[in-house]
Amino acid sequence: MTTSAATKGVGFRSERGPVLIAVMLSTALVALDSTIIATAVPSVVQDLGGFAQFPWLFSIYLLTQAVTVPLYGKFADVLGRRPVMFFGIAAFLVGSILCGVAWSMPVLIAARAVQGIGAGAIQPMSMTIIGDLYTVEERARVQGYVASVWGAASVVGPTLGGLFAEYLDWRWIFFINLPLGAIAAFMLFRGFAERVERKPHKVDYLGAALLTIGCSLIILGLLEGGVAWAWGSVPSVAIFVAGAALLVAFVLVEKRAAEPVLPLWVFTRRVLVGGNLVALVVGAVLMGLTSYLPTYAQGVLGAGALVAGFAVAALTVGWPISASLAGKIYLRIGFRDTALIGSVFIIAGGVLVARLGAQSSLWAAAFAAFVLGIGLGLAASPTLVAIQSVVGWDRRGVVTATNLFSRSLGSAVGAAVFGAIANATLAERFASPPAGVGPLPPSVDATSLVLGGHTDDSPAAVFVRGALADATHYVFLGLLAVAVLSVGALLLMPRKTEQLEF
Repeated sequence: MTTSAATKGVGFRSERGPVLIAVMLSTALVALDSTIIATAVPSVVQDLGGFAQFPWLFSIYLLTQAVTVPLYGKFADVLGRRPVMFFGIAAFLVGSILCGVAWSMPVLIAARAVQGIGAGAIQPMSMTIIGDLYTVEERARVQGYVASVWGAASVVGPTLGGLFAEYLDWRWIFFINLPLGAIAAFMLFRGFAERVERKPHKVDYLGAALLTIGCSLIILGLLEGGVAWAWGSVPSVAIFVAGAALLVAFVLVEKRAAEPVLPLWVFTRRVLVGGNLVALVVGAVLMGLTSYLPTYAQGVLGAGALVAGFAVAALTVGWPISASLAGKIYLRIGFRDTALIGSVFIIAGGVLVARLGAQSSLWAAAFAAFVLGIGLGLAASPTLVAIQSVVGWDRRGVVTATNLFSRSLGSAVGAAVFGAIANATLAERFASPPAGVGPLPPSVDATSLVLGGHTDDSPAAVFVRGALADATHYVFLGLLAVAVLSVGALLLMPRKTEQLEF
């Protein structure tokens, strides 16, 4: 298989520039959709109702996105990148239209599932196309460009969401995807050509079904455990047992499949295992920071929602900077050692975050996020380039998708673990409030007293603010513990990477 891309120039004016712009626009679809909806949730609930169901707007999107990623990786290696990418963009835009015309919360949730199916194709295909078009020396710089899209989305997304919800209509947060997606598809159609060798393939439908359903159950259990049901309850145990049983069956099927949908060799090669474990850590750290740093900034420091968002944006400033520099570093000292430097920054950022307290400043929180961003960029980019560089075109889709699936799984695990830590801490504090605080709501909904930049100084608010400070502190300690695991994951990788033989 070959692509018709030029081999000179990395910038937007090069012959590969239109494809890079198209990839960045496609990434912007997913990035904006991950940030723009949060500030519009109150308007959505006011219009459609279903307050108890609105968390599923996020859960179903993450679920369908994560479980489809491995399938798209295999399809890309068989059919080519173009058809899978076009399918992903089309599915995402159809989902956006359905979201925009939704007349009830269940319909909106179903439409978000369709969006997730599209996003599951867009993310791995974007990284795979970059791996196809750019050399090892160029990829880190290009990945820095793509990472900057997430940085811009973290700032622009919440602002746009609030503006649309307040001055136009919340439905425009989905309709805005249509011109972006159309332009991206057109530029890919005009600029990205590939010649794929056509030969008969035996589709592993059984393996695909077992993998999809098994992963869906595991991720569902992680996302909803401690929220919709107790961790040790019958539904929780049943979901995890069923998911594990299906994944065991999947492994048995893949051993005999002529063309496995997820080849088992991705779990046996050190460079791939180490790279995927790093992605798992990156996903968990990202989830912990982006979920709880705004909560800390608002609930403990008393910042407004927009200002709290800028603290998180510091992470997405550090990431593209370090990702752009990573290429020069790993060409000198190698992929693993570059990522190890990144892990030092991740741990340092984890220490800074864990030291945040009730008397810390917002600038300290932003600086900690920036340091973490530097580390994540130096760890994530070299490990992804490493696993792409050790395989040929016909396996690059699978290894890229597996890496991004690992990151999604890490996000789900992080959401479950950090959520359990925060909820347990708050429940313990609220169970025995000191005298004089007065009655509190019977659940952790009492945090609404201090979120959103509220400056209430009543005894109840002061107590809740202290409880939230404790909860976020323990979450950040957990984040630090996860950050330390990145070193162990990297030590699994060989210091020098060589082309894998099959």
